[in-house]
Amino acid sequence: MSKVVIFGSEKLSELAYFYLTNDSPYEVAAFTVNEEFLKDKRFVGLPIVPFEEIERLYPPDKFKMFIAIGYKKLNTIRASKYEEAKSKGYQLISYVSSKAIHWGDTEIGDNCFILENQVIQPFVRIGNDVVLWSGNHFGHNVVIGDHCWISSHVVISGGVSIGPYSFIGVNATIRDNVSIGRECIIGAGAIMLKDAKDREVYIAKPTELYRLDSTSFERMMDISK
Repeated sequence: MSKVVIFGSEKLSELAYFYLTNDSPYEVAAFTVNEEFLKDKRFVGLPIVPFEEIERLYPPDKFKMFIAIGYKKLNTIRASKYEEAKSKGYQLISYVSSKAIHWGDTEIGDNCFILENQVIQPFVRIGNDVVLWSGNHFGHNVVIGDHCWISSHVVISGGVSIGPYSFIGVNATIRDNVSIGRECIIGAGAIMLKDAKDREVYIAKPTELYRLDSTSFERMMDISK
């Protein structure tokens, strides 16, 4: 089994450890963070060491790496550590859940985190450092740029392209052949029927609070029967 060091010591790092340990050919050997954020010597029972000393302690000719950082600042923090790890000579692994459905022709970059229950149709291309949370649909010929984050239950129709660093929220829907620019935010529940330019933000209208509370509403429904 190839041995891996995970960058990070928060919930996403613990989740990455779980998936890699239970559903991959990799063995997690240690964790690493920048020294200023190093509070303990161990995380989930494994050593956690300063990133500044990582090459000496876990050299890149013997260990690979996975960057487990969220979407803060439109994925730029994760992208920065991704580049720094590569500059240190580390090969960055990708995780693809055994419970994701695809046809084997999907192009997937490095440092991707692809969770369960994806439906990925033919001719899909996924860039580097992309997170696909659980339960999404990707139509044929979809292209996802580097450093994107796709939340759960997103429907991305055929021929869609998504620019680098973009964030797609839970239950968003993008119709076929729409182009999403770089650094866009597509909020939860948004329905995209046209192209989005670079750095645009789309937010769906929230459900309005009804004028009656639940007790009054139930009484009204009983009367109307």
